[in-house]
Amino acid sequence: MNKWLNRVPEVTFYFWLIKILATTVGETAADFLANTLGFGLAGTSYVMSGILAIVLLNQFRLKRYVPASFWLVVVLTSVVGTLITDRLVDEFGMSLATANIIFSIALSVVFALWYANEKTLAMHSINTAKREIFYWTAVLFTFALGTATGDFLAETLKLGYGQAVLLFGGAIGLIAISYYSLKLNAVLAFWLAYILTRPLGASIGDLLSQPQSNGGFGYGTTGTSLLFLSIISSLIIYLSFKQKPAKSASS
Repeated sequence: MNKWLNRVPEVTFYFWLIKILATTVGETAADFLANTLGFGLAGTSYVMSGILAIVLLNQFRLKRYVPASFWLVVVLTSVVGTLITDRLVDEFGMSLATANIIFSIALSVVFALWYANEKTLAMHSINTAKREIFYWTAVLFTFALGTATGDFLAETLKLGYGQAVLLFGGAIGLIAISYYSLKLNAVLAFWLAYILTRPLGASIGDLLSQPQSNGGFGYGTTGTSLLFLSIISSLIIYLSFKQKPAKSASS
């Protein structure tokens, strides 16, 4: 299949780097909008969900991978996924343990329906609108699940942000070793790592933004969000320029 027909990027070092950065922004930006600016969880959820819907419509219109559009959807999905979990827990009183169970079941159902319809969950096969719908639905639930998992370990189990970073980073490292050395199925390895990058990114965001009295570095949600958004933007600009000559050469 011509890779230019694929609607998502190739899984490279840059993919994982921007993904982790995007999940960090999802955590800090959601806190910044809802708490620092005082929009509240409900108001922020409605506004960000509306923006996500508009950006998604543009993504489907493009019918191919465009770095700026794709990663903007990822960042916004990260923010919305975080807000979904935060609202269920903070406003509706759902326990983090229950949220983990619900989102795990929801994600499993999405994967089951996706595979039943398309016979594959592979990233390189997302070349139709139907498959992309399954993909973004799965991504949304991975962010919601990752938020619940990260908060459960940090808040309920009192693990601490630094320890959580080491735990999730180590788990991703084990998946990488299993893939490269033990021949773990590529699709399974990808989605396991994809799910775990969410709590990893959230833990990094909390570690940097939370005050020192809470175990963080005290940089605040504003500074942390701006820093990571700047890095993401720089990487997207680089990948956009890198893609153009490569595409021209392959024509």
